[in-house]
Amino acid sequence: MSKEENLKKREEVLKDFDSNENGLTHHGIFGLPFSTEESSLVLVPVPWEATVSYKGGTAEGPKSILDASQQIDLYNFLYPNGWKEGIAMQDIPTSILYNNKYTKEKVSKYLDKYVEGEIDKNLQNEINNDCLELNKYVRETTSEFLKEGKIVGIVGGDHSTPLGYLEALAEKYDDFGVLHIDAHADLRNAYEGMTYSHASIFYNALGIKNISKLVQVGIRDFCEQEYELVKKEKKRISFFTDYEIKKFIFEGGTLKKKFHEIIKCLPKNVYISFDIDGLTPSLSPNTGTPVAGGFSMEEMVFLFEELLDSGKKIIGFDLCEVAPGKEEEWDGNVGSRMLYNLSLTALKSQKE
Repeated sequence: MSKEENLKKREEVLKDFDSNENGLTHHGIFGLPFSTEESSLVLVPVPWEATVSYKGGTAEGPKSILDASQQIDLYNFLYPNGWKEGIAMQDIPTSILYNNKYTKEKVSKYLDKYVEGEIDKNLQNEINNDCLELNKYVRETTSEFLKEGKIVGIVGGDHSTPLGYLEALAEKYDDFGVLHIDAHADLRNAYEGMTYSHASIFYNALGIKNISKLVQVGIRDFCEQEYELVKKEKKRISFFTDYEIKKFIFEGGTLKKKFHEIIKCLPKNVYISFDIDGLTPSLSPNTGTPVAGGFSMEEMVFLFEELLDSGKKIIGFDLCEVAPGKEEEWDGNVGSRMLYNLSLTALKSQKE
């Protein structure tokens, strides 16, 4: 459908929709009644965690976020009526869940040997090929939505999931930057011998030449190899650790000033990659690799506001590493709210 047809369809859908009671009669993401076809922004769930290196559960992240999102009130000061432009999430692909299960079994066997100093090349190749297939699925799926003029967000799954989407964006944009919010740098080269590990997402992303800048924010857990790469690529990577940001504030600086410094590093077109462990662990206790420190929800919303005020265009985003607990919905609750703020930020940035 054309933009005009989509607008007309959304207006028809909204005639019988009460935004004050969303979630009661509709079961789309955030309780919204839109299909992916009608929506300006489409969320692509990728329930994958095959290369998990500590705690599991992130493959269940998309469902936990979808379920918890029904309780979100739509009015939001970032963009009060932004939801009316249409936000929808694809059905969670059972084929990816199936493939994830069997690739995880391969990884488990592979790591049993790896920790003993033995590398099973056959298993290693199978795992890498499985991950390549996942990347291909994400690239092809997101490419189709981009061709339709949609804004796309990835809902992980672990942090390896957006690589195919970054490749798809590189086919559309000659130059863009990545704003990466995380506890970890994710710059390891083939972590544990697996090329497409969740710990290697930005090492791999740097192979995409159209990504002119990687700005990493809130990092508080990284190895020497990663830091050496940051120093080597200092023109392309800007590295803001959690401690550096907090120390600036402790010494009398303001978060606003530090965020302006961060935003100034980015080009006009910006992709936001958000690992939920960028937040303080009290907000995401069940994520795979929690680290003490981190941001509050309000601090991140403030960063999004400053991004919007700067005139940057958010061309896409991902939210990864949300893992539901066994007996509570807290992680999904927080994840759904962060996803809503990311969605509104992207919609508003392109509207302006």
